[in-house]
Amino acid sequence: MNQVRQALLDRKLTLGTWIQINHPVIAEITGNCGFDWIAADCEHTDIDVAGFADIARGLYGRGPEPFVRVRENDALAIRQVLDAGARGIIVPLVGTAEEAERAVAAARFPPEGIRGFSFCRGNNYGLDFDSYARQANQDIAVVVMIESKEAVDHIDEIVHVEGIDGVFIGPYDLSGSHGIPGKTCDSIVREGCRKVLRACTKARKSAGLHVVLPTPENIQQALNDGFTFLAVGADIVFLQQASHKAYQEVIQYSRRDTATERSSG
Repeated sequence: MNQVRQALLDRKLTLGTWIQINHPVIAEITGNCGFDWIAADCEHTDIDVAGFADIARGLYGRGPEPFVRVRENDALAIRQVLDAGARGIIVPLVGTAEEAERAVAAARFPPEGIRGFSFCRGNNYGLDFDSYARQANQDIAVVVMIESKEAVDHIDEIVHVEGIDGVFIGPYDLSGSHGIPGKTCDSIVREGCRKVLRACTKARKSAGLHVVLPTPENIQQALNDGFTFLAVGADIVFLQQASHKAYQEVIQYSRRDTATERSSG
């Protein structure tokens, strides 16, 4: 079984990250870092179905379960990434129970849903058709994103939708829905997060959070708050941080050497 979905059902900690650069080498590198799951972001990037299929190939055999944040809550968008090998979907901008039900239906084969059958990468191009058809509804994780004031207002209904394995807070969009984009530590955003956590605890559903700029302090805060489906950083964040750190170290040492030369001269 998909161990990340099992962890979601058991409300156990899993760690993941995001891929936003449309290249399988990124998957090969991050896939060796120990993450439980890695999500390709098809909503805010140029990663399409073909790009995700290459990313999934890069992850194959490396450990992390391949997840996808789909571009929208759409049956075809969800079906295509599942056929390409996704083992979990993260559905953006779910604001009501009806929208959550639509996401679950798109990810489930009949009679539980409306997903279409086909020979595809997900079932080894038909070689594993029977076993995949039997197991997919139990293996595919469905997580919905809580990114708006509307979603927080309807969180109690959303978490009780059958087939929703967890919810995932998008802190930047949540702050934007309150007219304070980027102010993710504002009290109104923090209270929204607390309300989501309370609803998840009551319904025994996993709560997720994207710690976009990870530090020991905010990771510890997320764990203390009770988030168990935790995403840290993203490929672009890691690249920016490492590049900036390397540049600053070079500048620091070059200035130190220059100062030493001047004093000795």
